[in-house]
Amino acid sequence: MDTKILAIVGMSGSGKSVVVDHLTEKGIPKVYFGGMIYKEMERRGIERTSDGESEKNFREMIRETEGKDWVVNQVLKETRDLIEAGQKRIVLDGLYSWTEYKAVKKEFPESATVLAVVVPKALRHKRVAKRPERPFNAKEIQERDRSEVENLEKGGPIAMADYYVLNDGTVEDLYKQVDKVLAEIDF
Repeated sequence: MDTKILAIVGMSGSGKSVVVDHLTEKGIPKVYFGGMIYKEMERRGIERTSDGESEKNFREMIRETEGKDWVVNQVLKETRDLIEAGQKRIVLDGLYSWTEYKAVKKEFPESATVLAVVVPKALRHKRVAKRPERPFNAKEIQERDRSEVENLEKGGPIAMADYYVLNDGTVEDLYKQVDKVLAEIDF
């Protein structure tokens, strides 16, 4: 069987982590885009703040100073390492930008599928306000949305995704939709 890569994209609070956790519970290894940021922040001695502001600032800074492709280059390297180690299925957790989308599709043209997790904005905002880790108020989530679209080019990968799941019901409903996509792409 050829290697298959499933890249997950969605706005903050859409349920990307829920989808990724569902896949990793099936034994599928993940490569975490945000993890590249965390590793580099740690390497540079930059502390992560509880409000996520240091991470946001660093994410934008690294893309500006090292190139919009810095994060994805780290992800591609880790993904190639997993493939060389014999992995046949890999999930990419948290595809963010148009640059990253193009790089993944170029590097793995036959292997990569992009899955967008979407949810009505009002429901997503309500969920983000209630989440136990890093909840945002209405102003903070609107600013995060604007930043993700304007500064991180997130709209393109969502618009160009190969598949969509609508996360407006229960977790079980979401899992069923994801499993249907997995079956369709033989993942």
